[in-house]
Amino acid sequence: MPKTTLNPPSLFASLEHGFSQAVVASGARTVFISGQTAWDANRQVVGEPDLAGQVKQALGNVKIAVEAAGGNLSDVVALRIYIVQGAMHDLAAIGAALREWFPAAPPAATWLGVASLARPEFLVEVEAMAVLEAA
Repeated sequence: MPKTTLNPPSLFASLEHGFSQAVVASGARTVFISGQTAWDANRQVVGEPDLAGQVKQALGNVKIAVEAAGGNLSDVVALRIYIVQGAMHDLAAIGAALREWFPAAPPAATWLGVASLARPEFLVEVEAMAVLEAA
């Protein structure tokens, strides 16, 4: 899927935080991935109570979902990341995980502090949108 990341110099340098300011993509199919948490396939929390471990599991779940749709992480164009306010002190863990999972062309991203998520042990939830070529 052809995509171009945009990081205008008149906006802050977001790449060090693991995301691009904008992504322009063209493709035949758009995939909307529900919010992914640190749950594994057996509904066990991976990384509790560590934000870094939980965001890695959540991004791994995004990878599984986009691959199930016929794509890969390079097709992800946007993320919405919900972080429980009690974990906001460790935002560097989010940036490190994004740089690890999206090293070449990071997606656009929005980070939101929230009071809580669906379960009290969840520290982060990641929604994704991907644009794929025709199947």
